[in-house]
Amino acid sequence: MSDVKRILVIGGAGFVGSHLVDRLIAQGNQVRVLDRMPLDLRPAWMGSAQVEYLAGDFVDHSAIDVAVRGVDIAFHLASTTIPATSNVDPIFDVQTNLTGTLGFLKAAVQAGIGRVVFISSGGTVYGRPVLLPIKETHATDPICSYGITKLAIEKYLAMFELLHGMGCIIFRVANLYGERQRPGAQGAIAAFMHKVLKGLPIEIWGDGSVVRDYVHIQDLIDVLVSGLEYRGDYRVFNVGSGEGRSLNEVIEALRTVTGRPIECHYKEARSLDVPKNVLDIGLAKKELRWNPNVGFSDGLARTWKWFKANAGA
Repeated sequence: MSDVKRILVIGGAGFVGSHLVDRLIAQGNQVRVLDRMPLDLRPAWMGSAQVEYLAGDFVDHSAIDVAVRGVDIAFHLASTTIPATSNVDPIFDVQTNLTGTLGFLKAAVQAGIGRVVFISSGGTVYGRPVLLPIKETHATDPICSYGITKLAIEKYLAMFELLHGMGCIIFRVANLYGERQRPGAQGAIAAFMHKVLKGLPIEIWGDGSVVRDYVHIQDLIDVLVSGLEYRGDYRVFNVGSGEGRSLNEVIEALRTVTGRPIECHYKEARSLDVPKNVLDIGLAKKELRWNPNVGFSDGLARTWKWFKANAGA
């Protein structure tokens, strides 16, 4: 990069954020992290002279007011919900994610932040696709509150750019996986690997034919940092591998990578799971000069190695 930037990463201690901060400080930037991170999950960059860590919640106006001061660019990575459970309490989803983001955007304008980079959801904002692979111009008809909220944030970012001149770049990301991903409710590969390590059966909603686009964390970080310098006409980019794999194919790949037997229990399909979601990544390739470089087998092997090394973490 041409010069040192002062960058805020909201959610910087999480799966995506910790990798992003690694890359930003490696490029010589000064980074401020705002996160609710528990003390026992401190990333390696804690204590670095290039990183200022603020413990706080992005829905807290006082925490945001401090976080945005003296910042050139902000990455908004935080989310309080996940697709699978967001419909249970959509009011909470809106009150935290959407209202919280509006508070952040207002503070960002007042602080003079020049650009906001936002991670949206390529897996949920489109809803049930009519054409595959899905282009950024595809209709957006999300069927879960998570996707609706992400889409609303996208629209508000565009509005803030129009009204206040604060630039934005939006990345609609496919199904992420990779080192450091915790086996929570979001992230099928992390959840599956956790079960394999424990010798437990894997539960699959439906018959395993659901197809998704899986992208490794390092490929995402590559494209995120490209958003720092991009000055073209586009604001929304799909980020994925451009290839679809069924859950059954993922399980077979895991059997090969882990060398372990895997038992699967198939359950009734869920209405929120669209049959296929594969993203067209041609725009990011053309405009951002980005290509996913981590092949699926290699990415699985790297992730499995990390899970084995951190089994007790």
